Amino acid sequence: MEQDNVFLDGLKELNITLSEEQIAQFHKYYEMLVEKNKVMNLTAITEWNEVVHKHFLDSIAIVKTMDMSKPYRILDLGTGAGFPGIPLKIAFPELEIVLLDSLNKRILFLQEVIDELGLQKITAIHGRAEDYAKQKEYRETFDLCVSRAVANLSSLSEYCLPYVKKGGVFVSYKSQTAQEETVAAAKAIHILGGKLEGVTEFNLPGTDMNRCFVKINKVIETPKKYPRSAGKPTKEPL
Repeated sequence: MEQDNVFLDGLKELNITLSEEQIAQFHKYYEMLVEKNKVMNLTAITEWNEVVHKHFLDSIAIVKTMDMSKPYRILDLGTGAGFPGIPLKIAFPELEIVLLDSLNKRILFLQEVIDELGLQKITAIHGRAEDYAKQKEYRETFDLCVSRAVANLSSLSEYCLPYVKKGGVFVSYKSQTAQEETVAAAKAIHILGGKLEGVTEFNLPGTDMNRCFVKINKVIETPKKYPRSAGKPTKEPL
């Protein structure tokens, strides 16, 4: 299929090799996404090539900043329609992934995807980031927290860093250069126990669209009072 060439070329550029079964899982996910999108708002992007570039390849491009061959325990915070968590799970089956979103309708859809694709070691949970971060089974238990959520880096760090264990990493997916944002978030990152490792800028494979990853290492435990109560991290960033 000619449309597959776009995906295969992008994978090649990222040095990722997928089996026929994995490619088929991406196709099935795409079909389910477009079908469900008719009755609920999951994505503004529904054309195959665009989904491949802006959702699938964007999600797994994290290989540019992380070695994804390790069996990390990962939290995808504010997963929405399942990005980056589900593409990461399909591409790297050894990962253990928790998808978290505040809208239950999206979580129900993601559970359908997980069941249909026969994915193992992946769960979808409904709730607020601020609440789960206080629970013992989630707080500081993840090797890696990822988020493509649209929020400033100070707020995102307060939502995400409490989940990352000491020695782990928080990677924020950003759609443009994040240098100014990282400077503005420096204080918050420090307060929350993180240390900025760096920003990786790149173009999405096969496009001239700018993307970047902000990589933050967890160096000390996050003080117990963070994250603050519902909405505060967004309304009053540290």
